[in-house]
Amino acid sequence: MRAVFYYLSLPFLYLLSLLPFPLFYALSDLFYLILFYMVGYRKGLVLQNLQRSFPEKTEVELKKIRRKFYRHLCDLFLETFKTLTISRAAMLRHCSFEPASKQLLNDYAAQGQSVILVMGHQGNWEWAGNTCSLEVPGSQLYVIYHPLANPYMNGLITKMRRRFGTDLIAMKDTFKEMVAHRSQVTTTAFIADQTPQPDNAHWMTFLHQDTPVFLGTERIARKLKYPVVYAFVRKVKRGYYQIHVENLFENPATTGDGEITEAHTHRLEQDIMMQPETWLWSHRRWKHKRP
Repeated sequence: MRAVFYYLSLPFLYLLSLLPFPLFYALSDLFYLILFYMVGYRKGLVLQNLQRSFPEKTEVELKKIRRKFYRHLCDLFLETFKTLTISRAAMLRHCSFEPASKQLLNDYAAQGQSVILVMGHQGNWEWAGNTCSLEVPGSQLYVIYHPLANPYMNGLITKMRRRFGTDLIAMKDTFKEMVAHRSQVTTTAFIADQTPQPDNAHWMTFLHQDTPVFLGTERIARKLKYPVVYAFVRKVKRGYYQIHVENLFENPATTGDGEITEAHTHRLEQDIMMQPETWLWSHRRWKHKRP
């Protein structure tokens, strides 16, 4: 059944990716009406996450953020498949670097210095990967990811992510693969707001809630002595994003336990508070309790 579903949906996905942007976003509006008003996908969970994260906001304000989130979620879902056919020039028009951020990554590449890039599920992280590969050619971008259970869809997503030069590392192979690539100049991207098992996590307060956070990013940074940079993908307007990158730790080997993890998590928190509708609120981020 997985193969049948994949091959039936593939022509539709390619036709979708070829739509001009006005029609493309008109279709996203239709998807929003269906998802929000008819299906009601995780509406209760999203509102609960928002209520706990922004206790100072009124119900009216929270529901407004929720509606804007679902509009963004529909855009994001379709934009992911736009990568199938979008041109390089169009990709860079719709997702660009701040000049200083592009310079920062290219300076590291020119020095032959590999870096670890930490970010959250905010803005359009798929397009940001494409742009990073196109605009920082001196450093091979690797993205840490969870392979999908459906091997056919996983193959399609992998193909899209590699189209502009990005490569992938399965999460379970992260350290082994990074050691194997030490002869290369690399930028390894960790999307660090996923939910680890509570017993192996670093616990901290994030958006007013006890939250488990992966420690793997900082452990690898300290072992490999790679500088840690933080990235935020800001939505400028519909269909347009800008990538901000800043240094967090030039010398991670000198940091204490939890220092890197708390720093990049607090930076993400600040950006979520600034642009809440573009974070992935439908994720079950707080399903575990502190041991």
